[in-house]
Amino acid sequence: MAKKTDPDQFGKLLSTLGDFTSKENWDEFFSIRSSDEPFEWYAEWAELRDPLISQIPVTEPEASSSAQILVPGCGNSRLSEHLYDAGFRGITNIDFSKVVISDMLRRNVRQRPGMRWRVMDMTEMQFEADSFDAVVDKGGLDALMEPELGPDLGNQYLSEVKRVLKSGGKLICLTLAESHVLGVLFSKFRFGWNIKVHAILQKPSSKPSLQTFMVVAEKENSNLLYEITSSFNNSSLVCSGDQACGLFDALENENQFRREHSNDSDVLCSLEDLHLEARQDLAKLIQGRRLQLTLGGQGSSCFTYRAIVLDSQSQSGPFLYHCGVFIVPKTRGREWLFTSKEGQWMVVESSKAARLIMVLLDSSHANASMEDIQKDLSPLVRQLAPGTDDNSAQIPFMTAGDGIKQRNIVHQVTSPLTGPIVVEDVVYENVDGDISRILPSKDLIFRRLVFQRSESLVQSEAVLIREGSPQKTSGGNERKKSNSSSKSKKRGTQKRSDESCNQLKVYHGYLASSYHTGILSGFVLISSYMESVASSNKSVKAVIIGLGAGLLPMFLHGCVPILHIEAVELDPVILNLARGYFGFAEDEHLRVHIADGIKFIREITSSASADEASVHGDVNADRSCTSHEEGRVNKKVDIIIIDVDSADSSSGMTCPAADFVEDSFLQTVKKSLSDGGLFVINLVARSQSIKDNVVSRMKEVFDHLFCLQVEEDVNEVIFGLCSEPSTKEDCFSEASSQLEKLLKLKHPEMSQSIINAAKKIKRLK
Repeated sequence: MAKKTDPDQFGKLLSTLGDFTSKENWDEFFSIRSSDEPFEWYAEWAELRDPLISQIPVTEPEASSSAQILVPGCGNSRLSEHLYDAGFRGITNIDFSKVVISDMLRRNVRQRPGMRWRVMDMTEMQFEADSFDAVVDKGGLDALMEPELGPDLGNQYLSEVKRVLKSGGKLICLTLAESHVLGVLFSKFRFGWNIKVHAILQKPSSKPSLQTFMVVAEKENSNLLYEITSSFNNSSLVCSGDQACGLFDALENENQFRREHSNDSDVLCSLEDLHLEARQDLAKLIQGRRLQLTLGGQGSSCFTYRAIVLDSQSQSGPFLYHCGVFIVPKTRGREWLFTSKEGQWMVVESSKAARLIMVLLDSSHANASMEDIQKDLSPLVRQLAPGTDDNSAQIPFMTAGDGIKQRNIVHQVTSPLTGPIVVEDVVYENVDGDISRILPSKDLIFRRLVFQRSESLVQSEAVLIREGSPQKTSGGNERKKSNSSSKSKKRGTQKRSDESCNQLKVYHGYLASSYHTGILSGFVLISSYMESVASSNKSVKAVIIGLGAGLLPMFLHGCVPILHIEAVELDPVILNLARGYFGFAEDEHLRVHIADGIKFIREITSSASADEASVHGDVNADRSCTSHEEGRVNKKVDIIIIDVDSADSSSGMTCPAADFVEDSFLQTVKKSLSDGGLFVINLVARSQSIKDNVVSRMKEVFDHLFCLQVEEDVNEVIFGLCSEPSTKEDCFSEASSQLEKLLKLKHPEMSQSIINAAKKIKRLK
């Protein structure tokens, strides 16, 4: 058995070889070193045998001899000999050193006649595409990835590996898993590749050693993006220090990228992963073509970008540009205009470009200037420009501003439950809709509550007015501004923020979030029921799961006097912010519970069930207990609103958390609602399939389902009813008038916005 090189010997060898990518150095090394003294990278065969063989794809156990295996950069290691002796006969070994290939051929020609040996550069292989079932790399990638040489050779090699592997084939890479190596490896095998990382069990040693890892990347016929899984934890590793930290950092960084990009409803792939025909086809303009790509990454640029290539839907133009680039900053990346296909085509039309490359920035670009971004993007987008006689033609860069003219951070805090939270005051460059007419101020100020865990989600937004000023602010939400993400930049000092707090206050007579108006518009579905409750001098009981800044509860409390509202918030930090910075206040008709929303609804259901059972028992005992029944408090509620964001971006939904649309919870909600009750969910998901799944689940539970797509927003408001709504769709105008009578609004503009939204509600079931 070959002796494994220990770390001290390994270091001496490195200094002897010098440049690991030099063919001359390796030729000299193998000329000096006898072929009977194999040089083994990392783990020994006894440690590798079982985990390695278990990963080689074979159709049947006895068919191992037919598996086509490539061993690149084979050197004089005995790895391929051991595999051959284990039954794998279709092995091809390559190395760019003629010396070592000649030696290995002489050593194996009689004992292993089926083994193939070829002098070949692993970064430029002369094999047909889809030739091998497995590529077994023992240190080859590590040798190409010397930090001072950069990632280019590693990138070239991995591109060749991707090309020569069959569908269902695997790259089995034995590596020390240094972060700069994993950075290239992980980014190269993303869409359509399933990656697992294993630690090779090694014999205990009294001396510190380097842990050997096995990264397995399986090629699939799909464009899915999987998270990378590992079969070990901290305690199971023999490595520590820099090696362990680098590994776990690389895993977490890559999985974060995959979580952020795994929920797109459209196919997203790299330019390299496109079929050869499609890549050639990019030279031509194809009317109405839309293609999503990832650009750049390790070795080709400073950053990775998500891009959408759009060929104009108009054949004749007129076009000002043959090709243009439109950069969308992170702060606007969630807007309907840039996330929806319809909106994107509007941008293409306004750009006057025959081909528009839309680039959406994210948090990884936060510290780069626009000048740096454009410089980094220039060589990447040129690859996507359609063919033209003038190859030197300039590609213009356009960008969407974040829409904010002024930003001032009022408060920052980190919650153990919600993470970093920012309260900020902003002045928009443009303010559309009724609010600009109601409050004729040059620079309206809006206060925002921003959750940075969810792509800096603007969770709540309110308009500010001066203390003591007449409340001319009169609703009319139709600003049609999406709940776009926004990463705050500090303006001014904390002292100025405090002074601003003393002069300004949140106005609760206006809903700045269009989806809040949409939620309230759904009350039209139960307006008759609400009117009947009001006429009997009773309260309509509402539960709102998710307090946020408390803007929706406060608005409802002010404009619907018959409501008794119970707000439920899991995070006490949120409640403190709502009280301290958004003017939220409780009274006998508006209460807050710090509790888990799902458990809260379940307790209502249990209480209502117990109450019904008790009443049923009382009636059986004494048929004359009418007064007792009338005095009993009905534990069921009339309105349940779910308005919470999700902490798990991998679920595919920004709102709500996945648990709130599970079948069991939906059934609990139905049991807790009164017969004329209304269930409302604020649904935010980019993927249409996820939206369809939520609607399908709700259809199974609720007898009647309605929805409202909020214009220019990613929000969709879903309404569920247990019984036939008191209002027919063709009578929404009449019902809106009925609802309007129940609403005590200070401004007709706000009322009109609610009525306009109600007219857009559509029946789903």
